[in-house]
Amino acid sequence: ILFLVFLFAKLPRTMTHDHRLTMQELKETSACLIRNARYREGVVAQAFYVGAQIMVWTFVIHYGMTVIGLTAAESQGYNIVAMTIFLSSRFICTFLLGYIRPGPLLMLLATGGILMTLGTIFLPGYAGFYSLLGISACMSLMFPTIYGIALKDMGDEASLASAGLVMAIVGGALMPPMQGVLIDAGPIIGDLPSIRTSFLLPLVCFVVVATYGFRSSRY
Repeated sequence: ILFLVFLFAKLPRTMTHDHRLTMQELKETSACLIRNARYREGVVAQAFYVGAQIMVWTFVIHYGMTVIGLTAAESQGYNIVAMTIFLSSRFICTFLLGYIRPGPLLMLLATGGILMTLGTIFLPGYAGFYSLLGISACMSLMFPTIYGIALKDMGDEASLASAGLVMAIVGGALMPPMQGVLIDAGPIIGDLPSIRTSFLLPLVCFVVVATYGFRSSRY
């Protein structure tokens, strides 16, 4: 029902021109976007962020059951806690955007994600589990912040450019199976359980996001 309301509603215009892009204009715009380092790296960062988010939320239950010894229902309860933390942190981080520029804030959040992920890997028991839940606080504003940085000063190109950023969510489909492979492969670091060491993959994702946040002030 809500969809039908928006379907027939007059939506705000996002482009200043009225004509549809010709194939030649589409090619030229696409080539321009590919040459734009801020946009190009933003798409990559978005793919890695979404991959990290889905991996973290997907394996909370498995982590709680195998490392802590919780039941599936208890672990799912903690997963809901993680999502609540995510929602609460989004309001806090949105407030911080009034005082911190998007690039440094993104780098700060990603650095927090890196530290929390290291805790998830190396801290035993509930300390590692709580670190895993804490990652959600760091992820809360990454998607819109990356989106905004990548589309800054785009003008009419933003309509096409936003499509690339939305399609970057494919990272959420590709990376969780890769983490599953790491879990099935067995211990990677000493005697640490594979579920803990598998979070090396989200760790890499947050490093990519932190790097984008750092570089965004240099474009």
